[in-house]
Amino acid sequence: MSRDAPSEDPADLDRNDPEREIAARAAAYRNWGRWGESDVLGTLNFIDPAKRLQAAALVQTGEVVSLAQSFDTDGPQKGWRRRTNPVHTMTDTGTDAERGSQGFPHGLGGADDVISMPLQCSTQWDGLGHIFDHGLAWNGRRAGDVVTSDGDLVTGIEHAASVIVSRGVLLDVGRHLVPETCELADGYAITAGDLEATASAQGSLIGRGDIVLIRTGQYARTRREGWRDYAGGAAPGLSLTTAGWLHRTEIAAIATDTWGFEVRPNEFDVQAFQPLHQVVIPNIGLTVGEMWNLDALAQMCSSRGQWDFLLSAAPLPITGAVGSPINPVAVL
Repeated sequence: MSRDAPSEDPADLDRNDPEREIAARAAAYRNWGRWGESDVLGTLNFIDPAKRLQAAALVQTGEVVSLAQSFDTDGPQKGWRRRTNPVHTMTDTGTDAERGSQGFPHGLGGADDVISMPLQCSTQWDGLGHIFDHGLAWNGRRAGDVVTSDGDLVTGIEHAASVIVSRGVLLDVGRHLVPETCELADGYAITAGDLEATASAQGSLIGRGDIVLIRTGQYARTRREGWRDYAGGAAPGLSLTTAGWLHRTEIAAIATDTWGFEVRPNEFDVQAFQPLHQVVIPNIGLTVGEMWNLDALAQMCSSRGQWDFLLSAAPLPITGAVGSPINPVAVL
């Protein structure tokens, strides 16, 4: 880290000036133009065939674990900015089949269904068109030229549909920092030092093109105690000061078991909202995952003493979407 790089100590943040703290990190870590003016993938460009071959070589037993939360009406959403839980409706049922009301010949019956949901109501990726910085989107494009009422015309999530397969690395920060409960307290700001200490304790090396999964333990606590304010409330998460670590490690993507990826409340005494998002998505070009279920994976990794695996986490190729629900799977 150069002498002029922003501090990675949260104590050095000017808690009354989020604008300056965000701008300093955006300028220091901006990747605009790194992959050319027409780039639509950002740090996902770090994933190449060699990285996928490395990831595939990690498979030992063929066991697969889903890292998704449920998609149902019992989810955490409360309607903030029109984010609701999924509404699942049956359009054909077994009752219809029994009554012969479906109109099929020779006794054939069937069931069909439809779902209505925000694309970011459960386990999901934030696409590169999801967050802007002072009216600019990823790679320095005008936000209004990128996302219109027709969707993300440039960096739509469909561009990543065949990209996000790589080496996954779980950093169980909750387990490392609080071994008694394996759960970080709400409002705990994870530092770059915490990430490095966790990786060192696990014997995990973070490399270019990796997808890093951060387990805080909040989801485990939430499932035990109820949703409460899981969607949008206080949570452990990454400090704004981790922006430099996220940049220099050259990871392809990152995901957490929390609603918002970064620590909440955010680290300022004046009005601020998701400042790390503002740095990493439009400036670094980092794809961010939220609301992942990392508990079963953490148990498996701990019992094996191995914290890396093949990870497949393809978004749905929804044309022009700025995010996507996913069912990420780790293959061990």
